[in-house]
Amino acid sequence: MTSDLSYLTAHEARDLLTSGQVSSVELTKYVLGRIAAVDDRIHSYLTVMEEKALAAAEAADKSGIANESAGPFAGIPVMVKDNMSTRGTRTTAGSKILENFVPPYDAFVVEKLHKAGAVIVGKGNLDEFAMGSSNENSAYEPTLNPWDTGRVPGGSSGGPAAAVAADECFMSLGSDTGGSIRQPASLCGVVGLKPTYGLVSRYGLIAFASSLDQIGPMTRDVRDCADALSLIAGHDSRDSTSSPDAGGIDYSAGLADHGSDLTGLKLGVPKEYLVEGIEPGVRDAFEKALETLEALGASVEETSLPLTEHALAVYYIIAPSEASANLARYDGFKYGHSTDKARNAWEVMDLSRGEGFGAEVKRRIILGGYSLSAGYYDAYYKKAQQVRTLIREEFAGAFEKFDALVTPTSPSVAFEVGSRTADPLAMYMSDVCTIPVNIAGLPGISVPGGFSEGLPVGLQVIGPHFGESTILKVAHAYEQATEWHKAHPEIL
Repeated sequence: MTSDLSYLTAHEARDLLTSGQVSSVELTKYVLGRIAAVDDRIHSYLTVMEEKALAAAEAADKSGIANESAGPFAGIPVMVKDNMSTRGTRTTAGSKILENFVPPYDAFVVEKLHKAGAVIVGKGNLDEFAMGSSNENSAYEPTLNPWDTGRVPGGSSGGPAAAVAADECFMSLGSDTGGSIRQPASLCGVVGLKPTYGLVSRYGLIAFASSLDQIGPMTRDVRDCADALSLIAGHDSRDSTSSPDAGGIDYSAGLADHGSDLTGLKLGVPKEYLVEGIEPGVRDAFEKALETLEALGASVEETSLPLTEHALAVYYIIAPSEASANLARYDGFKYGHSTDKARNAWEVMDLSRGEGFGAEVKRRIILGGYSLSAGYYDAYYKKAQQVRTLIREEFAGAFEKFDALVTPTSPSVAFEVGSRTADPLAMYMSDVCTIPVNIAGLPGISVPGGFSEGLPVGLQVIGPHFGESTILKVAHAYEQATEWHKAHPEIL
């Protein structure tokens, strides 16, 4: 085995596999050892699948998985967020109501990973039902930021982001409803991509808000992110919102060819994203990133998306409304937690939900139920959907002029644990730069874009529908021109 496997990208690990310098079992044992060494301080994993992972790695080695034609993740240890169904392995969605739930089927993306020969090492921690921006809403324990364990990793995909940053896997899959891949990627200093809505099937993803949820990869560099997207994108007849045109694209093809040249590309900078309250260090890092993009040949111009200020309100009507409908299935009868204190069927539902759901989930169910109730549907939910259409049209207009838009990913660096738990509105503002992308169903990627106070800052690139190739090109060029993605937390 090669002497040092620390902080390899997935494609670097794959190169070692194909050259015979390392086996899949050795890579898997390295990752399991890393989890044993640091995860008691990070809490990235809710379930570690040690036996299954080693068995999969052994099978990969015996099947000649090192063959270069096997694909970029063959034999590579990866993590999936714990709201994606894994047949025969506990899947909790970070909630007590699903504490002992073992799915009888795999999610679409898990099927893709198995078919590609990837080694799934475990399930990533998350805010309960993906509702949160800090991972403090996990019903089990909060994930902590590897750069500073007194700070949050972001959410809801805080576990998957922290695992990549802490060298506990080579790639992870998260889900993004309002920024839940990109915001933790920013706070943990990794790459996170939210694909176009419908590009990746949601089959087997435990639903939060069905018109907003989307699965995407979290990696150490943009090439790995492109490879992972190529793997998981695809049409799925089991998901009625899956695009029939999804899949069949090699998103990493050509990344190396253009290097860092962005000549001819037009990038817009929406002034509304430099919101009041954005930290000075984040603003400074963003402005320097714009200078780098201009030096690479891109044309960078300020633009305006005035409806951006309404996106947060629209999101916090639509998302809780859909959540209140989706979570109605947890009634204490079919599966999941069921109370032993009930005297009748109504109490089974009331008490099971009261015992199984956490405070944030209850808050959003109440908000959603109110928005959908008689007398308020037209005033709130219908109005929010109308504004959502206007936001989509505004983005479409911007992309008639620009190839992509660039913004900060988060208005702040990782904040201290507990500092926003008593103020839900302040917590909700954490996603102010990412939510509009989900409202419009667009693709967005966050790449490491500097540091402030010794903590990572993310640069977000937003593209038109199915514009993943463009945003990956911009992100890759910026990454190649900077060194931010090569930095790793020393605290561990």
